[in-house]
Amino acid sequence: MAGLFGSRVPRLRMAAGLTQAELGKKTHVVSTRITQIERASGAKPTKALSRALDAALGADELLVDLWPYVHREAFPDWSQAFMERSARAVSIRQYASHVVPGLLQTPDYARAVLSVGLSLTSDEQLEERVAARLNRQERLTSPERPELWIILDEAVLRRPVGGRAVMQEQLVRLLEAAAEPHITVQVLPFEQGEHDVMGGSMTVLTSPDDSEVAYTEGAHYGQLIEEPDDVERFALSYDRLRAASLPPLMSLDMIRSVMEGYHRGASVPSRSERRRLAQEQLQQPGGWRLRGGGRRHSRRRPRP
Repeated sequence: MAGLFGSRVPRLRMAAGLTQAELGKKTHVVSTRITQIERASGAKPTKALSRALDAALGADELLVDLWPYVHREAFPDWSQAFMERSARAVSIRQYASHVVPGLLQTPDYARAVLSVGLSLTSDEQLEERVAARLNRQERLTSPERPELWIILDEAVLRRPVGGRAVMQEQLVRLLEAAAEPHITVQVLPFEQGEHDVMGGSMTVLTSPDDSEVAYTEGAHYGQLIEEPDDVERFALSYDRLRAASLPPLMSLDMIRSVMEGYHRGASVPSRSERRRLAQEQLQQPGGWRLRGGGRRHSRRRPRP
């Protein structure tokens, strides 16, 4: 799809009587960036640049319409079919075992999550994936917004993805989202114990024609389930998780409690900072060392 996007740009550019340098000047990028786009090499165009190219070339939003398909290529093949289905769904039911679902992630949280993927090859690709993820969130505020029901494992709240400040901001985002009438958030507490979907995340999507598909995902794999009998079993598993989770109001109370914990711990030094401070203390005269048994022994000056 990046090749199709790129092939359209030189045709439109030549029809407009522009050189690459002239088009670059009109869109506030260097001419080599236009070359990369036309050759489908380097970083893919951003949505803002696609809009600028459309305006400069009089393309009647052709390039903007192609942009979402270009950015889907930034994700592994096994997730693209899910994203296409999700974009049309009227109802989205998700259980997240490890991270906040992409539809509710803040930019910093999304960047932290996407930066550790094994399929990531460059900083440019990371920014492409972050931009694509945030772009999909726009549907939650559109007239065709879906009903969204999210179940978060308690581990999602406790793991400080991106650090305490990023995590605190992410929890604020969850509380804000849960205030919307079409979004419900529940928490599955640790004390619930084992359940049907341990080890991965799960989503059930309902299409406008009331047909359903399920999607399961682990750290490095994903699978779209379309066989009706299999989808029904996954939907039943989701209903069991929903029943086992805290009610929505109690779930929000837990999110607030965890968020306050991140706030109180914001001044606590990180592990690396604590290690550095300990080393500095050991190197100072009169410092102390930890010896066998963990007891503290003050350094003694030699007797005269």
